[in-house]
Formats: sequence, structure tokens, C-alpha cells
Amino acid sequence: MTMKILSIGNSFSEDAQAYLHALAEQRGIDLTCENLAIGGCSLQTHWENVSEHKKEYLYGVNGTWVAHPVTVKEVIEAGKYDAVTLQQVSGFSGQYETYQPYLNELAAYVREKQPEAKLYFQRTWAYEIDSPHGHFPFYDCNQRKMYDALYAASVEACRAIDATVIPAGTVIQTLRETVPAFNYANGGESLCRDSFHMSETYGRFAVALCWLATLTGKKVEPMPFMELDETLIAEIARVVNEVVFTE
Repeated sequence: MTMKILSIGNSFSEDAQAYLHALAEQRGIDLTCENLAIGGCSLQTHWENVSEHKKEYLYGVNGTWVAHPVTVKEVIEAGKYDAVTLQQVSGFSGQYETYQPYLNELAAYVREKQPEAKLYFQRTWAYEIDSPHGHFPFYDCNQRKMYDALYAASVEACRAIDATVIPAGTVIQTLRETVPAFNYANGGESLCRDSFHMSETYGRFAVALCWLATLTGKKVEPMPFMELDETLIAEIARVVNEVVFTE
């Protein structure tokens, strides 16, 4: 399988793409992963940047930053993509009123520039239970409340733009709630490195595996990766397959 994807995102799309190319390559999939990102960038700011052709973005390929600054226009017009992903900034992820009209405008722009690309929306994840992030109070500093809100908003977003969800946030929440090794509240390992970005071990691995299963439409088999525990790799693959193929 050969595939080329483009994300218009932020640091959470950076987390998602960090290991995506490597995991695809490991499975014999030719997947080129490109990312246009600004840390903390909302859908509103993305649309303002697109409509005003602002040269503000970091541009990454296969998990490595290769250019800065660039515009969305110069990248999205430079090649042909099989898939384009969008997402809301994490703090507003559970507030659908912040999505519109910017999400609809971005989706229309992407379809104009890449009419043959499939559109995806990443459901991001809730913050860690003790996160000091300034936007956590939007959800009463309650991880489950944040997750439920962002879940509902992402469902509405996908309906609005006829996109397929990448359920990364559901994978992370399921791992937190069902796999003891990741039950942070009871002494397990946090899947975050700073209470909101994914850890550079199991967090980024789990999200990338979710993306891979969603983009290819194929269940993922557990394979050794980095120095990660093979039992936990198998658990993550199981959860990814359950979430992605029952969404």
C-alpha cells in the first residue's frame, strides 16, 4: 500500500505523526506523513492563516521538521494527497461552538485543493488527571468530563464536514481505564509526558498505531518497537483494533 497524508494541526498532530511513518514502514506500508503545525493552533487560527496566506507553519515530513515558515497553500498545492487530517486545539476540543464556522471553511478549502483526498478529523485526548493546563478548568479539571465533551464535539464535527474520525482520544482513554499499567490514578504510567502531550514511549506509540489502523482500514498486529514492553504493545494493539473497528 502506498499512501500520502497531510495534517493541518498543532503539537497534537506532531505527537500523532512522530512514529507513524516508522510503524507503517515496519509493516511494509509506504506511508508519507506530512504535517503543517503551529503549537496551540485552533481551528479559528488555522482558517485565518489560510485565508490570509500567513507564512506561520512548521512543515514536517515523516516525523522530522524540514522547513519553517511556510503557508498552508504552498504545501497543499505542491502535491497530491490521499488523506488530509484536521483537529481542534486541545483546550477547545470539547467546546463545539469554537469549531464553527472555521471547521466548515477549512474542510471546503481542503476539498477545493485536494478533491480526491479523504478527509479525517482527529479526536484528541483528555488531559492527565492532575494537569495544570490553563484550559483544564473548562472541564472542571476532570479528565472524564473533558473526554466526554471532546468525544461529543468530534462526533458533531465529523458529521458537519463528512469526515472520518481518527479516534486517538478514545484509544488513550480506554487504555487509561482498562489497562492497569496505564492507570495513572492508581500508580500506573501516565500516557502523557507533561500532563497533556503524549509520552515519547507508549503515548505516541498508541496514537500512531490508531492512526495507522484508521488510515489503512486494517487491523494492526503487535510488533516489537523501540524498547517498549511487548506485552504492553500487544495490549495497545488490542485496544486500537477494538476502538477503531467498533467506532
